[in-house]
Amino acid sequence: MKKKKNIKIIIAIVVIFGLLLGISSYKVKDDNNLNFFEKAIKDTTTFITKIFSSPINYIKEELESYNEKKDLYKKYTALKEKVDKTDFYYAQIEELQKEITDLKSTLELNATLSEYTYVNATVVNRNIGYWYNSLVIDKGQKNGIKKGDAVITSNGLIGRIISVSNFSSTVKLLTTDEISNKISVKISSNDEDLYGLLTGYDKELNVYKIEGVTSSNNIEEGNIVTTTGLTDYFPSGILIGKVSKVVKDEYDLNSVVEVMPAVDFKNISIVTVLNRKALE
Repeated sequence: MKKKKNIKIIIAIVVIFGLLLGISSYKVKDDNNLNFFEKAIKDTTTFITKIFSSPINYIKEELESYNEKKDLYKKYTALKEKVDKTDFYYAQIEELQKEITDLKSTLELNATLSEYTYVNATVVNRNIGYWYNSLVIDKGQKNGIKKGDAVITSNGLIGRIISVSNFSSTVKLLTTDEISNKISVKISSNDEDLYGLLTGYDKELNVYKIEGVTSSNNIEEGNIVTTTGLTDYFPSGILIGKVSKVVKDEYDLNSVVEVMPAVDFKNISIVTVLNRKALE
């Protein structure tokens, strides 16, 4: 009995629902001419339609929102990749522009080196722990480089070759802590050329120390300091720097000339190796 009763209820619900759908699909009269029964049917049908359509509309809106967010994320990712690549390209452009500037300066320098044979080279290795002591270039014995050759940039002298392999060489810098050979230099003052020895480099002040100057009375700030050519290592007339100050030594006896380097030793990428023709 209970089963039969349940079946009857289900059948009744199905029939009622079917009737409502059928009535909803029937073209009703204009709202102004609807009777009470027709209005009730129309309102009930509208209510049921809203109940069934609301979840569907919600799901549809969520799917559309998800797709929009997904599309926006893809666009954001693409833009971010472009920005990252742009930063990378800018860094490359800056580096290339610097290399071009260095190469132009080197080419201009080469035009004036008629007294020397020269080889242009690129710095390939520089130990951070010995940054101011030495560096390695990509040219060696196969390129005609020999131990003792002077090494310069377009701005001035940086050091000399201390060891050579077939395809690379090590350069000892003027800023090294281990200056074993003092360098003969000339200070061009207003009245006369004065001579002395470059004996070291002060990292804190970023100056060379020149001692044994014949007279310091005529030395002024800004005087040019060059090599003398009185040693086998360095040709004459290679720029070293400019005088920044004249001080007394630690015993307050002799004058020490402080010279600001012409080269920025923090940033060296392209160099030129010199060999005097007269010594070949």
